[in-house]
Amino acid sequence: MSYRDIRLRIDRGVAVITLHRPDDLNSFSGLMGDELGRAYRACDEDEAVRAVVLTGAGKAFCAGADMSVGRETFASPERGSFSASPVSPPAWEVRKPVIAAMNGHAIGLGMSLALQCDLSIAADEGKYGWLQVRRGVMPDACSHWTLARVVGTQQAARLLLTGCKIDGREAARVGLALESHPSGEVLPRALELAREIAEQTAPVSVGVSKRLLWESWTLSRAAVEHLETELHHDLMGAPDALEGPQAWLERRSPRWVGRVPGDWPAWPPDRDPGG
Repeated sequence: MSYRDIRLRIDRGVAVITLHRPDDLNSFSGLMGDELGRAYRACDEDEAVRAVVLTGAGKAFCAGADMSVGRETFASPERGSFSASPVSPPAWEVRKPVIAAMNGHAIGLGMSLALQCDLSIAADEGKYGWLQVRRGVMPDACSHWTLARVVGTQQAARLLLTGCKIDGREAARVGLALESHPSGEVLPRALELAREIAEQTAPVSVGVSKRLLWESWTLSRAAVEHLETELHHDLMGAPDALEGPQAWLERRSPRWVGRVPGDWPAWPPDRDPGG
């Protein structure tokens, strides 16, 4: 695939997607949203991809909406042609772990995109926040759902309703990011995590665990227990479930054969109607 506003490269099972409008601090464009969705879909369908890292070119991750058109930035859109979630699929629907390497500022929609990832690494000196209420609009891309899930309602209210900015260290302290490092160390740390996943974990096991983790927010405890049981019936006895313990006994790296999407189980796996 060819891209203009992003870049995609794959190496040793890890896909790196780079938001690539460095002269504009990687501010979000409609084309960037379309291309990011295409890249996510390609990573989801490529059996060679085991993990994905999302980062930004230059000194920012994503500065949010491109406001260079001034008053027209948030002009009234036509109904039916506008979505507050402009990237499809979102990162949480990719059946491989997606890690946000926030190498610099992530503002507004840029922060919402990072929050859709499974893990986020922040830059100590980066500025992070949702400033939309200071621009006459509101946060987007399901951030009202994802943020409270990650940091709790009180912190979510502070961030979404005041439009404040926090640095990387505070982002890690409140749970908005897993870790914070100097900006030059953010991408290497994210790649380290991605390669650990690619080399040490079973692809289908990781994929179904990720999917259930995201879905659990809307499920009852009993429904989660039921789905865990049904998914174990898919995983246990499969080649990777035999290989994992054997590799541990022989003190060697596992040789996984299961693949996503090739060996993906039916979903939902006989979901309990009462869940």
